[in-house]
Amino acid sequence: MKTLLRPALSLLIVLSLITGLLYPMVVAGLGSWLFARQAAGSIVFRDGVAVGSNLIGQNFTDAGHFWGRMSATSPQPNNALASGGSNLGPENPALIDAVKSRIDALRQADPGNGLPIPVDLVTASASGLDPDISPAAARYQVARVARSRGLSPERVQKLVDEHTTGRQWGVLGEPRVNVLQLNLALDSLH
Repeated sequence: MKTLLRPALSLLIVLSLITGLLYPMVVAGLGSWLFARQAAGSIVFRDGVAVGSNLIGQNFTDAGHFWGRMSATSPQPNNALASGGSNLGPENPALIDAVKSRIDALRQADPGNGLPIPVDLVTASASGLDPDISPAAARYQVARVARSRGLSPERVQKLVDEHTTGRQWGVLGEPRVNVLQLNLALDSLH
């Protein structure tokens, strides 16, 4: 029995040190070295004060800012500690009610807007923390934001265009607009 137990315990200790301590330290060290900004949370500063992260959505609700995707996190929106989707299927009444509520809020905020509402403005992402919206979702909001801020729609659309990021390496993902960066650029206009 001793001849079986000793090698098993030795192997357990060695593998625990390698996989539980050494490997995570190497990966974290490489991540911090190769991707320093991302590993530090991609924090966005304005006048020396942290105002958000490029990687986590912000909860903008006033008419003068662009709104991001709905957040499925709780107890508050965009809670990084509760990252995850709602796991509600397309036929779930709770999801249908949430989508209808968001559609009503969008129409109430801009009653004259005849553009179709992009799906990313009425649904949450898989993480519930998506910081980006589609260019169509930004375009949908241009008139409301411009009117609220007393700017021309062309000026606001130009800002959207300037903050639209294309596909990564030209092929991965979809074009997107970071809501926090766009709203900070809007705030710097005044």
